[in-house]
Amino acid sequence: MTFEQAVEKFDPVLGLEVHVELNTETKMFCGCPTTFGGDPNSQVCPVCLGLPGSLPVVNAKAVESAIRIGLALNCSIAPWSRFARKNYFYPDMPKNYQISQYDEPIAVNGYLDVEVDGQTYRIGIERAHMEEDTGKSLHMGGATGRIHGADYSLVDYNRAGIPLIEIVTKPITGTGAKAPEVARAYVTALRDLLRALQVSDVRMEQGSLRCDANVSLRPSPDAQFGTRTETKNVNSLRSVERAVRYEIERQADVLDGGGVIVQETRHWHEDTGKTTSGRTKEEAEDYRYFPEPDLAPVAASAEWVDQLRTTLPEPPAQRRARLQQDWGFTDLEMRDVVNAEAVELIEETIAAGATAGGAKKWWLGELARRSNDSGVALADLGIDPDGVARIETLIAEGSLNDKMARQVIDGILAGEGTADEVVASRGLVVVSDDGALTVAVQEAISANPDVADKVRGGKVAAVGALVGAVMKATRGQADAGRVRELLLETLGVQE
Repeated sequence: MTFEQAVEKFDPVLGLEVHVELNTETKMFCGCPTTFGGDPNSQVCPVCLGLPGSLPVVNAKAVESAIRIGLALNCSIAPWSRFARKNYFYPDMPKNYQISQYDEPIAVNGYLDVEVDGQTYRIGIERAHMEEDTGKSLHMGGATGRIHGADYSLVDYNRAGIPLIEIVTKPITGTGAKAPEVARAYVTALRDLLRALQVSDVRMEQGSLRCDANVSLRPSPDAQFGTRTETKNVNSLRSVERAVRYEIERQADVLDGGGVIVQETRHWHEDTGKTTSGRTKEEAEDYRYFPEPDLAPVAASAEWVDQLRTTLPEPPAQRRARLQQDWGFTDLEMRDVVNAEAVELIEETIAAGATAGGAKKWWLGELARRSNDSGVALADLGIDPDGVARIETLIAEGSLNDKMARQVIDGILAGEGTADEVVASRGLVVVSDDGALTVAVQEAISANPDVADKVRGGKVAAVGALVGAVMKATRGQADAGRVRELLLETLGVQE
């Protein structure tokens, strides 16, 4: 069944659970570092390994971040919340239980508005609660990287105990055929909000932001919810949309054929664009929650909550609208900037002295191309807004042209220093002296008499070939505009 047939016959209902790793320096209940990429099992201690006699202590910064996230999502902050033990027996949690929040979370009943094709959807937030992350299982051997077919498994506990906020939506209804796009828009808006709050680096490729997508179908909008599946740990915005779309198609096909949807977790496969069955989905009672006896409840005073409310940044959508107006960008231009994750880069480049148009030109042009070719995010390329602004200034002063500017970028990315240092070491200076240019102009005319005759005969556009010859002779370091003027003057042609 195609997607169009599926949404014509069934009404999709979504539920999105987003796990956010906080950027605290230490773990949720111990003093181990949270640095990404450390040697396996090098960032562990008796507390996060759950060794006998060790006791957890709550990370105050993590609680502060949780409250700020809740406030930014228009949630009510609980004056009293507590942790619970979520019991399960998988090797990625060394204690055999996870410290989480169950029936008394820190933030409840909020919302986040998202826009898709000009229509605003209000996504209700059921809860945002604190918990600790699990370790990472690595299944070695086999073709899929999963436990089925693996020769053996390894576990890295560096991630175990890192502070997590799980943000759970209320059932998302009324989206119809827009369901996959709404899911993507929500996760995108949530990521932008969390980045603005500076509580997480929200790098989905590193697992700092992970989405579990719940999907169910019902025969009509007034019918009871259908049985849901949960696609786990979807780690890109594109994959969120694709996974929801595929599950709608798959479930519709099963139901249309008289089958039954099994409540289960499923795995998303980026290469095939499909989900596969994982395990039967547990219910809350399966985890045997009970209050964590080693931790006191968290009681956030009204005064503290009010003080944290004053630290909230300008909402990302509102900020983008303001910047778009300040920069004079069209809706399409601003959409490209947002999609390239270049809003902050362009803003900082403008603050460093570049024009809005110049900043956009380099970040969304040459640098975006290099980012795509290398698979490295724009912000991680190796050139900062100050460097881009300096290049733009040198162009405006007439010291560089665009071709030379690209060579400056090459040098900066190669670690040759700042823009000025690369210009000096590579001898990148625009030749604008009329004496030197006149010689090159005359040589170009002498070497291309047929082209020169065309220009004299009124075909002014043909002068471009002569400009190219001069630029080649000067190794691209001539002022192309001045070269054109000298060529026309020498040929006695007026435009």
